[in-house]
Amino acid sequence: MAGLWVLGEVTADGTLARISTEVATLARTLAEASGQDVAGVVVAADPTAAATELASYLPRVLAVSEPAAADRPWSMVAAERIASLLEPDTKEFMFVGAGPDGRDVAGALSATLGWGVLANALGATWADGGPVVEMSVFGGKLTTTSRFTGPTGIVTVRPNVVTAAPSKAAGSIEVVEAGGGDLRQPAVRVAERVVEAGTAAPIEEAKVIVAGGRGVGGPDGFRLVEEIAEALGGAVGATRAAVDAGWIPYGQQIGQTGKIVKPQLYLALGISGAIQHKVGMQTAETIVAVNRDPDAPIADFADLVVIGDLFEVGPALLAELRARSG
Repeated sequence: MAGLWVLGEVTADGTLARISTEVATLARTLAEASGQDVAGVVVAADPTAAATELASYLPRVLAVSEPAAADRPWSMVAAERIASLLEPDTKEFMFVGAGPDGRDVAGALSATLGWGVLANALGATWADGGPVVEMSVFGGKLTTTSRFTGPTGIVTVRPNVVTAAPSKAAGSIEVVEAGGGDLRQPAVRVAERVVEAGTAAPIEEAKVIVAGGRGVGGPDGFRLVEEIAEALGGAVGATRAAVDAGWIPYGQQIGQTGKIVKPQLYLALGISGAIQHKVGMQTAETIVAVNRDPDAPIADFADLVVIGDLFEVGPALLAELRARSG
């Protein structure tokens, strides 16, 4: 069996989740550095599409066809099937994305197999026979490196901390049957699936993000944020303060307790730049901030800071963008 495993998460339309391409790239890099075998595993009602895409990142992918994945929570089904593939007494490490489904699978596998978990990894290297995992703690104020004390473990990897890169050659796909494991999970069924209305692409995948904070002032202020985002062809984000105030849905929250993003341009409107927000957007290629306070924390790490009233700068920027676009 493989020494390193990658969980291939499956989206609602049956394709591979973007975070799994990032995790696969990290695990493949570790396998190349350590000489370990690496394989991916995809569990779905129809794993064909997701497994095919994952095979472009890994040399070997196991495709597990599971009809129950269509009407049960995917994370529960995946955890059961993967548990039967892993061998607790051998040297194996599982890498999963640190999203809602990946965390659920990691928790279930940890409880079942007795494996330790290193959560929210920013990166990993290989040393002394195992992964050395870099993590951010205390709201991003400190970075730690940790390793497992035993021969097995699970690593959850934050989204947008690894740049996905396909292999030079596509890997093989093996169709396998997996047992049900012994997770003793409740027999939960999916009664209804609701797709949240929003931008065409998830905010984590947006190349341009225009985000608003407490300085936006309220729901009406976010209309300006949305108009600028539309003019730039980007997505709308927000700080936790704006979400907690009910001005914008939680799905657009960026930061320690929200999404981790890595756009080409991050335009921060009325955002102070507290550390809890910084950890969610600090890897953006270019950060532009508009703030009345020249001493706001965001001024320390933004590439460009415009000191001024958002409701004067914002409309002027919007007018210029519209003029240039015709």
